[in-house]
Amino acid sequence: MGAARCVLLDLDGTLVDSQPGIAASCLAALRALGHEPGDTLDIKRFIGPPLEDILRALLAAYGDDRIELAVAAYRQHYGDIGLLGSEFYPGINGALEEMRSAGLRIYLATSKREIFARRILENLDLATHFDGIHGSVPGGVLDHKPELLAHILSKHGISASHSLMVGDRRHDINGAHAVKMRGLGVLWGYGTRDELETAGADQLVEWPADLARAVLSTLNR
Repeated sequence: MGAARCVLLDLDGTLVDSQPGIAASCLAALRALGHEPGDTLDIKRFIGPPLEDILRALLAAYGDDRIELAVAAYRQHYGDIGLLGSEFYPGINGALEEMRSAGLRIYLATSKREIFARRILENLDLATHFDGIHGSVPGGVLDHKPELLAHILSKHGISASHSLMVGDRRHDINGAHAVKMRGLGVLWGYGTRDELETAGADQLVEWPADLARAVLSTLNR
């Protein structure tokens, strides 16, 4: 019997559109630190990296380096309200069911705090599709994709050559390649085609309805 085939999935911009909730919590964090951003914040290009990197970029506009305070304010708002602003992309539920029916083991691999990621999946009735839900944890050791993916591979005894990482940003592709996995880029999220191609995505997918087919064809190569 060969090694089990596994798919590791990013959350924001891959399974769910979380932009409204993330933007609201970023606004709340900036206001908590005394800044006065407008009611609209173009957050799309910032979504994907660890939260500290997102808030560092936003605070730079104000010459403010109070990253830890901003993170605490963000997480307070996000845990109370922001995470409820996530909706799964049309077709994602079917794609997960299709991958599960094909016998794949399915894991979540997100830079979002694991506790928030789990609540989002449970809120959207998606959690039951997953064999494991993994995200960042207090202390920062799993904030970045290479470390997070290495942790998941080790914890579950997953073979990198029988696995695939799916995400919408270069961090997902770079992380996959860092641990010798293939990386599949999705085009409905927050990253551009150019970003994913430049990162060296092994394949690109345009629509959630095509995701399961693309994952299976890549794993079968």
